[in-house]
Amino acid sequence: MNQNHYFAYSGIGLPEQVQHLKEAGYFTRAIRIIDTMLADPTTPTCMKYNLEAQREIMVRLPRQFPYTKEEGLARVQKEIPDFTMEELEAYMDNGRITWIFIEGVEHLFSSFFGTLRKDPEFAARLPKEPVTETTSHELLDRTGRLNRCMKIMQEKGKMAARITIRHTVQVKDEFFVPGETYRVFIPLPADCIQQSELEIVDCYGEPTHICAGDVDTASIHWEETMTENHPFWVEYSYKHVAPYVDPAKIKADPVQPEFFTGEMEPHIVFTPYIKALTAEITAGLTDPIAKARAIYDYVTKNVKYSFMPDYFVCSAIPDSCLRTLRGDCGVQALTFITLCRCAGIPAKWQSGHVADPESVGMHDWAMFYVAPHGWMFADCSFGGSAFRAGATERHNHYFGNLDVYRTVTTNTYMADFEPQSNFFRYDPYDNQRGEVEDSQRGYPRWEVSFDTEMISVEEIEE
Repeated sequence: MNQNHYFAYSGIGLPEQVQHLKEAGYFTRAIRIIDTMLADPTTPTCMKYNLEAQREIMVRLPRQFPYTKEEGLARVQKEIPDFTMEELEAYMDNGRITWIFIEGVEHLFSSFFGTLRKDPEFAARLPKEPVTETTSHELLDRTGRLNRCMKIMQEKGKMAARITIRHTVQVKDEFFVPGETYRVFIPLPADCIQQSELEIVDCYGEPTHICAGDVDTASIHWEETMTENHPFWVEYSYKHVAPYVDPAKIKADPVQPEFFTGEMEPHIVFTPYIKALTAEITAGLTDPIAKARAIYDYVTKNVKYSFMPDYFVCSAIPDSCLRTLRGDCGVQALTFITLCRCAGIPAKWQSGHVADPESVGMHDWAMFYVAPHGWMFADCSFGGSAFRAGATERHNHYFGNLDVYRTVTTNTYMADFEPQSNFFRYDPYDNQRGEVEDSQRGYPRWEVSFDTEMISVEEIEE
């Protein structure tokens, strides 16, 4: 079995002594017990799969949480000298700072400061950045650009663009092993409702395999025994068409399909809390569009954007999000998908990049299905930002629609590469930065350099 499928067994739970050690952050001791159980022939295979996944999670967790409270406070005081430990602990207590125990000591998430910057009260205390005069144009202003895209989609029923991007992946020199055989995967645009006409403009060497078209996740793959370190890269272009729909004008069929309404371990799981909350959110509603809209409103109006640890080390993402009311774009997408499925509404994952004229950045969103119309979109992250900015029309737009500035690389959550990876991936659920492995292991994110460069975005008539 592909190691990345081991996470599907994590709902089994850990033996009591291992669970206690993990919760307190005594990872070395926990791993020692796990290794003993893995070597025991009486340990059931399903438990071994679970333990293998949990072992790798505990190997990677400490790297994600490098700051003690004292070190975190010192980081904040560089910007806000009078910030106190009591204030830091208050942010930890209210869930705005993600933290864990390591060897019984509280450690803060590496990007905790970036999340705090999104808190209005905290941001108001930061030193004001100098204002410079710049020439602004509607196409270069993100909010203006999204509003313009929304208007074009509403007026013409869609908006189209040809987008060209260059991806580069390279093992960092300090982790490169001469003589090793490396397998490198870089994401490509996948065919889907929005995308077509992929063209490989140029790439490094001779790829071993190109997996593109109507696939769960698209990628270009190399396999090379390397004596010297070097980058792998690909430049591609594709056509992206963003369709427009007004969900309020759709009359749903009395009987809806049941596909994409089931659970999918380890994250799309109907926990008791999710079942109860779904019933509460959709109480009194029978129309599937009304239910989906109620779920969208709940997520966008209540979940605050927060930077997250790698999903590799996260457990029960939607359930955790709904308890803490924080999460990034992928967390919000998985939460929407899980609530929709629990309500009997088909929903699935789509992800890739925001690909606008200024930059390329990783992004995730959701799709939901209502017959007779078919698939529609929900971007809870963009919708939540619009809601908090008071942009009601844009908040409404991202229920049912997206925008043209996207790259779709993945049509299915937790999709396998083709050919499959041999070891644990950096991200077993998504395909956005790329992946590297050698003959011994998969490389975590911090051992690899990734670069995604926007070459051009050209609007076209469709």
